[in-house]
Amino acid sequence: MKLTNYLVIFVQLLVLTCASPVLAKSPQQPVIQSILDDAYHKFENDTSGKNADYIPALAKVDSAYFGLAVVTPHGKIYTKGDVSQPFSIQSISKVFTLALAMEQKGPQTIVDKIGVNATGLAFNSVTAIELNKARSVNPLVNAGAIATVSLLDGKNEKAKWSALSAWYDKFANRKLSVLEDVYKSESDTNGHNRAIAELLTSYDRFYGDVDLNLAVYTRQCSVAVTTKDLAVMASVFANNGVHPLTDKRLMSSDNVSRVLAVMTTAGLYENSGQWAYQVGLPAKSGVGGGIIAVSPGKFAVAVFSPRLDSAGNSIRAQKAIDYIAEKLHANIF
Repeated sequence: MKLTNYLVIFVQLLVLTCASPVLAKSPQQPVIQSILDDAYHKFENDTSGKNADYIPALAKVDSAYFGLAVVTPHGKIYTKGDVSQPFSIQSISKVFTLALAMEQKGPQTIVDKIGVNATGLAFNSVTAIELNKARSVNPLVNAGAIATVSLLDGKNEKAKWSALSAWYDKFANRKLSVLEDVYKSESDTNGHNRAIAELLTSYDRFYGDVDLNLAVYTRQCSVAVTTKDLAVMASVFANNGVHPLTDKRLMSSDNVSRVLAVMTTAGLYENSGQWAYQVGLPAKSGVGGGIIAVSPGKFAVAVFSPRLDSAGNSIRAQKAIDYIAEKLHANIF
């Protein structure tokens, strides 16, 4: 077994330990709002980084937006800032698509057909595919995420999207829509992702029609969410697969721990190791400016701020979550 596989198993054990009701208790709730307020004021004037500009629709988003939200396993919601402003979910969607694929196909299928090792390279890297002799990738980078879509049940594009969007709606506890301008903008500029899908097909690491699955993948990245939506969605992972607002189980606890392990090792792309070292929470970023992070058994947090660093991660969101995690003593390590 490769060292990186041992790392994933180790993180799973950490997640399960931290999720134990004996060892982990939700932070005192009045404290959470105060910490959110402090984080907002501490970083509200930080203007470092810039919007993603390789997707024209994202370049037009007001870079001043800043929203923070926390949801506890008890269903308590705390917010600050622009938490009702819609934006595109982008790569945060990969987490929820991975969750559905695990529920449909089982976790071993993800290992066998996609891969779970961190690539250590950029989210859209072709080199990562070529360097790995098994051509395995990771479900949280573009190549693995598009391949994960190709694994999902659905005989055609409409059926596959209907099931996937309904799955997202369950996590958000409301009907989500697609930002059609973002979808068109991404569809018009997705040549690189198409090349990745064709390359994976040539290695028998893609599992369906390229056009169909690329369309579904592009649409999933264009789903409109708010900061509050993302915190609610991520709270399912904080509550071991049970939705805190509906009390319905959406995932098995085993699959939750595996998704969180992949988030820990690959959720912020090539900066994932630095994030784990500094913050110590499973997390996932998107080039739309959102980041979610999960403290198992304690809370889920989402922050939205469009300005990104060179790896495609929101700068202000990283700082805010780091501050919140430190103040709430949430580091799983």
